[in-house]
Amino acid sequence: MLTAMTRDEKETAVGRGTRLVHGARPPYVDGRRPVNPPVVRAATVDFASMADMAAAQQPGSAGAQSFTYGVRGTPTGFALEDLITDLENGHGTKLYSSGLEAIAAVLLGFLRPGDHLLVVDTVYAPVRQLLDRFLHERGIRYDFYSPREPDLARLLQPTTRMIYTETPGSVTMELQDIAGIVAIAHAHGDVLVVCDNTWASGYCYRPLEHGADLSIVAGTKYLGGHSDVLMGSVTATAATFEALHEASVLLGLAVSADDCALVLRGARTLHIRYPAHAERALRLADWLNACDQVAAVHYPPLPDSPDHARWRAEFDGAAGLFSIELAPGVAHRAAAFVDKLELFGRGASWGGFESLALPCSLHDTRSLETGADRGPLVRLSVGLEDPDDLIDDLSRALDATRADTPPAPGG
Repeated sequence: MLTAMTRDEKETAVGRGTRLVHGARPPYVDGRRPVNPPVVRAATVDFASMADMAAAQQPGSAGAQSFTYGVRGTPTGFALEDLITDLENGHGTKLYSSGLEAIAAVLLGFLRPGDHLLVVDTVYAPVRQLLDRFLHERGIRYDFYSPREPDLARLLQPTTRMIYTETPGSVTMELQDIAGIVAIAHAHGDVLVVCDNTWASGYCYRPLEHGADLSIVAGTKYLGGHSDVLMGSVTATAATFEALHEASVLLGLAVSADDCALVLRGARTLHIRYPAHAERALRLADWLNACDQVAAVHYPPLPDSPDHARWRAEFDGAAGLFSIELAPGVAHRAAAFVDKLELFGRGASWGGFESLALPCSLHDTRSLETGADRGPLVRLSVGLEDPDDLIDDLSRALDATRADTPPAPGG
């Protein structure tokens, strides 16, 4: 397993790109090795003797990587876990078949009947359904808090066990003060802080370095990078890793070695792809910010973003995902606008090489803010196409949508 280094140690050692390329590589055997870890497909593991089997099943730590049975992982998966652990600067990582499964593993693995959970209101929408269906009926209570909540401590209860956050928040991109949330949680007692870190994917932000206990990433997005594989990961501290490992094994959560190999392949070029997404996204966001058909652009790297100062202080880069709020000239025509785009596809995921656009409504995804004071929102995932072509595509679609919009009554 790779040894985690502090951020200062990493900055004086080798860069992230070098670690992504050279990390989690197989050792030399007889003076040679494959460049990539072999794909090891295994459910059953055959041991030479019962003594060997017993030794393998009694590792030094309950959460240690041990190739004893497929559900506990394979060498291919262990390599990806090591790479993500190094990227997130954690103690250990567990893999899951999707980002949502990773979230479910954390909620079901760490919360018990009678516990209370605080969840940021900008959370990934399917989490709400997970809470309603599987936590509520198990006697786990939860409340949502605004990403702009000025006094989170007032919302904590004696039974609060976890604060679940996401930074930036889904669709509207509010950043969270993770270190501040951690300070509140620790002052209250044994409260875990969990962060969905998919936007940064461990590349430009690492929640564990700010005190969080668990960092969740949907590897489906930027780690895989090619829109052809599902993957989730949770990176933990030394204090939380064994409980995470135990929950994963008892719930029978396992991943395919082939999927691990695809994500590992994608992760090798993350340091090239991720900044390229950001470069294109910033160009588009700047252009959209000056466009009269757009009322607002929600993207922390923009200087006029309310979270720009925090982004500059805590993030080393940016994803290619942001949202726009359409102006009155194209109000309530978000779907029509997206349909007129030619280079932007229409899809629910993001983080791949291709650009995507998706209309978003806050009415069904928020408890505290329903979007009544906002225009229609469109989420844009900026891919790796030439940015001038993407700007031309947006311009044509906006103009065509405005031309198709009937004038307001009395206008």
